[in-house]
Amino acid sequence: MLTRKQQELLLFIHERMKESGVPPSFDEMKDALDLASKSGIHRLITALEERGFIRRLPNRARALEVIKLPEAYSLSLQPKRGFSPSVIQGSLGQTGPGKTAASATGGKSTSSGNGETNSVSVPMMGRIAAGVPISAIQNNTHDISVPMEMIGSGDHYALEVKGDSMIEAGILDGDTVIIKNTSSANPGEIVVALVDDEEATLKRFRRKGASIALEAANPAYETRIFGPDRVKIQGKLVGLIRRYH
Repeated sequence: MLTRKQQELLLFIHERMKESGVPPSFDEMKDALDLASKSGIHRLITALEERGFIRRLPNRARALEVIKLPEAYSLSLQPKRGFSPSVIQGSLGQTGPGKTAASATGGKSTSSGNGETNSVSVPMMGRIAAGVPISAIQNNTHDISVPMEMIGSGDHYALEVKGDSMIEAGILDGDTVIIKNTSSANPGEIVVALVDDEEATLKRFRRKGASIALEAANPAYETRIFGPDRVKIQGKLVGLIRRYH
């Protein structure tokens, strides 16, 4: 049996995972539950973990996974589609012998030996800053193979993450993020934002009145506020690939 606060936090984490594909930060959890400090969130997470509702993922700051939900909600407990970092061993994103790779924007997909399609190729467009913005997105350098369940309809591209400002969202320096090409986003989603037509950055999208806020997931970085004419959304996060050395 969960307490009311434990249940509220569990459902908040679950809904945020469905909406944006990544767990909320501790500050977001604190604000959502109207708690005075993050220590209360730590206690609630520990209680949920002890009861088998969530688990903390090793080697990833603040990364959480919802294992089950209260029976009263009658929700499927099968793994959810969405942000779930895939681990590709060895050469990241390289197409194996005998497999065909092409762009996800109308190209061929990669098939397994039994003829079932299991991956597509998306263009790698260079590096994106998860910290102080760096130079704008580069041109297509090569294609990488991505599991089909990671992406949906529309055009997608990949970027290598540079920096640590999104670590509390489970996004680390050196990760490869999969981005859906779109010019709009909902508040709370993690986006590729182009600032002043020359600097690209990966941040959580917020609105502050008529202005746009680009919010980091690392307390070492401040939220940056811009006029709406200074920021263009270039896409939003749908998946992540991590290479272990």
